[in-house]
Amino acid sequence: MSVPEYAQRLREAVEAAAPRLLAMSEDAAGRAPAAGKWSPREVVGHLVDSAANNHQRFVRGQLQDDLVFLGYAQDDWVRVQDYAHAPWADLVALWRLYNRHLARVMELTPVDRRLAPRAKHNIQEIGFAAPIEATATLDGIMLDYVEHLLHHLRQLGLA
Repeated sequence: MSVPEYAQRLREAVEAAAPRLLAMSEDAAGRAPAAGKWSPREVVGHLVDSAANNHQRFVRGQLQDDLVFLGYAQDDWVRVQDYAHAPWADLVALWRLYNRHLARVMELTPVDRRLAPRAKHNIQEIGFAAPIEATATLDGIMLDYVEHLLHHLRQLGLA
């Protein structure tokens, strides 16, 4: 089985960032960089939501012939779950373990399912930086997930 390189990048990024996140004080984790911007705590909460939504996509994408998935209102999800006041260490632990699991799911996905082109998809609606294409692959969605996570780690000065 061919292991996708982005699964290892995900694992390495999470393992490198987790202790640095935990070193952040509760106060710093809750401080937004500007009005209308998410605090580090809210960013990590958003990344938990992204993991949860993409987890379903990674599994369903192996079981269905298309890559059409529900999106989600990220600002509403962050607000409804009140990540601004979530226990910091618990949130970081959840994020770390969820992403370790997703790296495993990526590695376990059969190459033929990962690379199978799918004409029916909505990658342009659910993707972070995914190009609009006539066909899409589960591999592309998985890679896009990792790029999204790395984008937010860079915002936090961790990647």
